[in-house]
Formats: sequence, structure tokens, C-alpha cells
Amino acid sequence: MASTGVQDDSDDGMDEFMDKFKTQRYKNAFSENNWEEEFNKVPMFMKTAPEEIDPQQYPELACLQAIIHDEDRSPEEQAQSLKDEGNVFFKEKKYEKAILAYSAGLKKKCGDQELDMMLLTNRAAAHFHLGNMRSAFNDAAAAKKIKPDHLKALIRGAQCCIELRNYAEALQWCEEGLKAHPTDKKLLELRAAADKHKRAADRDARKAKAKEKKLLGAKEALLAAIKDRGIKLLQPVKSGQRGSDSEDEDKGSSAAISQLSLDGLSSQEVTGAQVFLDEQGSLHWPVLFLYPEHQQSDFISAFSENNCFSDHLVVMFGEELPPWDTDRKYQPQNLQLYFEDEKNETLYQVHPETSLLKVLQHKRFFVKGGTPSFIVLVNGSSFRKQFLTGKKTQGL
Repeated sequence: MASTGVQDDSDDGMDEFMDKFKTQRYKNAFSENNWEEEFNKVPMFMKTAPEEIDPQQYPELACLQAIIHDEDRSPEEQAQSLKDEGNVFFKEKKYEKAILAYSAGLKKKCGDQELDMMLLTNRAAAHFHLGNMRSAFNDAAAAKKIKPDHLKALIRGAQCCIELRNYAEALQWCEEGLKAHPTDKKLLELRAAADKHKRAADRDARKAKAKEKKLLGAKEALLAAIKDRGIKLLQPVKSGQRGSDSEDEDKGSSAAISQLSLDGLSSQEVTGAQVFLDEQGSLHWPVLFLYPEHQQSDFISAFSENNCFSDHLVVMFGEELPPWDTDRKYQPQNLQLYFEDEKNETLYQVHPETSLLKVLQHKRFFVKGGTPSFIVLVNGSSFRKQFLTGKKTQGL
């Protein structure tokens, strides 16, 4: 009977506890709203590691980190823990943090070559995913030096070489790997890819070399044609290359005349076009016409050396006159052309029926910037008289 009384007391106590539990919630329990957040604070259930470990917020994780970095442990244990920590970051795709962990492990210099090799190959993988191909390659090479037949290092080294476009070296890595692992599928795939890229690169290099050779031949033929005609190219004197005051002025001018180099043909700054030699052996020049009265200019991209100036003037000032010629003075029959000899401060008048070649062959004509230029004035105009005042003029 006594036992029955005890049992009754126990039951009464449990009923009272259960009644209290129904009306008063447990203070430290996870709520329906934050249970996932609270679970994520427990290292065993964490989905992602926090960026910064606050001991107040993550006491368990801070404790584990302290154990990992405990300096009282052996270098091997510390390096192994850092490798494991890096692997966690790697799986979460936090490659920068993984690299820091692997690097810290390598700094322990634990003496375990197998562990060092794994730290190097893992760090190479992290660098690879970040696009740091050179760093990844260096780590793969260091791991391969420890163990020449290590498959992961061989694969990563070949991958890096392909990304760096060192296809011949990639093939070498693959061949070394296949000697130790002749049936490895990844190495076989990498070898095929490296061989394909190398063939394409070699083909492109041959095409580029052939194209360069062809262009060089064309430029040499162009220079020879200009030289044979006695046309002089004037090179702009670069700043800092001027002669001393004691040097003869004529000598300075002669130095400015190019020795028919390729640079003397460039007219990109002036017109964006360049002289060329056609299949019939005729030169076509970009020519600039200047109208100082209206501060205007005209440009002919391909003026054949055999054409006369009148051939173009009729077209330029034919039925449709330029909008800036409001007085309609610029009629082909009214125009006068000149080229300027800047050294002698002389204007040479050019007859419209003269061919471009004849003018370019004049002893005082120098092609500047690859583009012959001419001044156009209206015969009998007041501006022409004013423009020519004080200037020396000669005819061809």
C-alpha cells in the first residue's frame, strides 16, 4: 500500500509538471522562427562557415578554431588541421580563404612530404578556380617535384599550361603523366585538347608569318616605286632630336628627309589613308586641298599619279558647289593651285593640266606625313592678292 501511495504521489507530481509545461514554454528552446539560424551556429550542423568567428556568437566554433591553431601541437597536426580547414573553405567555394589556410599549413614546414604535396595540389586547385593560372602552375610544379607521378599535380599542371596557351608544355606534362598512368581518361583528354590547340596555334602562326611577309614585300615594292620616281618624303622631326644651334640649317633639313622608310608613308594623322601601288604599277596618293579663304579643306583618298588636277577639280566644283562657297566663285576655270616650300618660304603655282606625278617629282616638293597637300585660291579675288602679299611665288 505504501508503494501505491508513492506511485500516486509521483503521478500527481508528473501531472502537475505536465500542466505547467503546457502553459509555460521552455525558455531556452529553439523557436519556430529561428531554429534554422540557431542550428547553423552549431559546428556539426553548419551549412556555411561565418566570415568572422565571434566567440560570443559562435563559442563552439571559436573553441574548435583554438584547438586547430594550438601552437602546443606538433607541426604535422597543425598542418593537417589547416589542410582540413582549407578543404572546408574550398567546398564552400571560398577559394581565397582556402588559399590562406593551405599557405598557413605549408608555412608550418612539418616535414611530411605527402602532406606538403596535398597542400600544394589543393592550393593549386584553389588558384585555378580563381583564374590565377601562373600561381596554380607553380604549385602543381612544386607538388610534382615532390612526387613526379602524382596524378592530381600532373593533371593540374597540364590544365594550367593549356589555359596559359603553352600547348607544347601541356603536351609534355600529359606525356609524363601517361607514362605513370597510361589509361587515365583525364590525361588522355587533356593531351588531345593540347594537341588540337597546338596545331591550330601553329597554323595561325604560319598564316600570320606569311601575311607579314606579303605585307612587307608590298611595302618594299611601294618604297622602290617611290624611290625610282625620285619622290621625296619629309619626316617630321621628333622632339628632343633637334640639332644644335651650330649645325648648318641645310644639314638639318636634309636630315628631316626620310631615306624612304616605311614611317614616311604614314598619313593616318592627316587623312587616315595611305599611298598604294596598284596592279598596273601606278601610285595612288591621298591628296589634301586647302582653302585658306574659308578655312576649309577637301580630301581625295586615291589620286592617281597619272591624273591631272583638272580631272578632279571638274568633279569637285562642277554642278554642285560646296555650301561654304556662297558667292559661287570656286569655278574650275577660276582656280589656281599652289604648293608651299616651307624652307624657302616660296609658293609654286601648279597648272591644272599638270599630272600629280610631275608635281611630286619637282625638286622642291616634299611629301609631308604621307599626304601631298595643295593650296587652292580664286584667281583675281581680293583674298588671293592679300594671301600672296609678301610671299615669293614661282611657276613650275
